[in-house]
Amino acid sequence: MDRQPLLFYVDADEAGSRLDAFLGRKEGVGGRSRAAALVKAGAVTVNGAERPKSYLVSEGQSVAVELPEAVSSAPNPEAITVSVLYEDEWLVVVDKPTGMAVHPSRGHASGTLVNALLGRGITGGEAFRPGVVHRLDKDTSGLLVVAKSSEVHRRLTAMMRQRDVVRRYLALVHGSSRVESGTIEAPIGRDPVRRKSMSVGGPAAREAVTHFQVLERLGDYTLVDVRLQTGRTHQIRVHFLAIGHPVAGDQTYARKDPLGLGRQFLHSYRLEFAHPVTGDHVCVESPLPADLAEVLDRLRNP
Repeated sequence: MDRQPLLFYVDADEAGSRLDAFLGRKEGVGGRSRAAALVKAGAVTVNGAERPKSYLVSEGQSVAVELPEAVSSAPNPEAITVSVLYEDEWLVVVDKPTGMAVHPSRGHASGTLVNALLGRGITGGEAFRPGVVHRLDKDTSGLLVVAKSSEVHRRLTAMMRQRDVVRRYLALVHGSSRVESGTIEAPIGRDPVRRKSMSVGGPAAREAVTHFQVLERLGDYTLVDVRLQTGRTHQIRVHFLAIGHPVAGDQTYARKDPLGLGRQFLHSYRLEFAHPVTGDHVCVESPLPADLAEVLDRLRNP
């Protein structure tokens, strides 16, 4: 049975508060950081409309929160092997496989990256998703940087916000691109009809910028190198759909999979940043997984 959303009403003393601060004080939400994460995930509405975490609430407004299915107040450590491509005493860069959710949620109570991180003793940042600074969709593979302490988590989060972390992806998209490179600038928000999807110009849409470079044209497909300037939910998938080149294998946005991928062809292959503690240059790359490499080989050798 689905859980009923939490419902709060703004009283006179609370009017003018930021949305994340207002929710962070409410029992059952779990603090301001979790409130902000719930807002970002599209789980919060104010009078039925999504608002950013900085939105200032007004007296009499209703604020509804759809909490994910309760799996536990704190995820459990699990002995799950995850490929680690960089590690020191402050942070770790992991290579997430396809099919693994980043943190527990409805339908994914265990077997997540967070469970694996806890099994390695990583506890920095928020209790319900320790160490996690940014996310990848369950069926997107590749690199994630994870903090080992709350202070490093804070610094990495600030670097993400200031766009000081370079995130590059390989994507195979439908169609033959007519340009060699480009920038997609289109705000992204929750789809008003399909609640688990995002769309360009949806409610409470936020700035989203994606840069791309064509690497190879392969018949009815194009292999592109993608660099995120912002990091909105489903950003690459939504942006390429918007320009008529949906990501191959994407069951949500392309809705067809003639290559038999079984998941979107999207891989986070490079992370590059100045170390938040030492200042050293860190650049980590992940090879293309076997399932995606096999598809490219088929397209190159029909």
